[in-house]
Amino acid sequence: MSQLPKLNIWFEGSRPKTIPAAIVPVIVGTASVETGLTPHRFVLALVVSIALQVGVNYANDYSDGIRGTDQDRIGPRRLVGSGLINANQVKLAAGSSFLIAAIAGLLLAIMTSLWLILIGCVAILAAWFYTGGSRPYGYSGYGEVSVFVFFGLVATVGSSYVQSQTIESISILCSVPVGLLASALLVVNNFRDIETDSETGKQTFAVRLGKAKTKVFFALLLLASIGMYVLIAVFYTYLVLSLS
Repeated sequence: MSQLPKLNIWFEGSRPKTIPAAIVPVIVGTASVETGLTPHRFVLALVVSIALQVGVNYANDYSDGIRGTDQDRIGPRRLVGSGLINANQVKLAAGSSFLIAAIAGLLLAIMTSLWLILIGCVAILAAWFYTGGSRPYGYSGYGEVSVFVFFGLVATVGSSYVQSQTIESISILCSVPVGLLASALLVVNNFRDIETDSETGKQTFAVRLGKAKTKVFFALLLLASIGMYVLIAVFYTYLVLSLS
């Protein structure tokens, strides 16, 4: 296999269509800060978020692949399940991505607060044990909760915090719809995989709900996200007018 096709396979395995879910909370959190932008902190926060997203994608590919739950997967090819890349290489890629996130996060922690180190460690553990370990929580229907917390609340509020070094109410409010949309993205993926996940014993929330209820759940997530943005716009418009 030539080098270029192999790089294309690695790029495909990183699941680039999921990267916007890592970029959005950083942009939203940074934009919610009333003080000026510190560019290098924004870039580092972006590196942390994207590296975690890529890391969890490779980690899922590895863990699902060695369990045999990815052999007949619908959608993008899986590196391990399809036999394209050796499982240990994919595991190393996941670890390398997490290491990049850890280094960028450590730099942010040194600049702002060392508490970010603890939060980063928890985020990496959550990313690995989503499908890794003996009892992955993603196989028990808790994936959407994790995505809401880490790619919604933590990523958005954290991106705001590294700019202002304070936890602002607007960043918390904005993190809710961001998390809801990130969870909706996972719901779409899990809806696609209901049949294969059911056959392999992967009890995602979509499998537990069934197709009809999963569609309703997806619609509710979208509506709740839109509703939150409307409430935020109305509340802050009223606040600005009352102070003017």
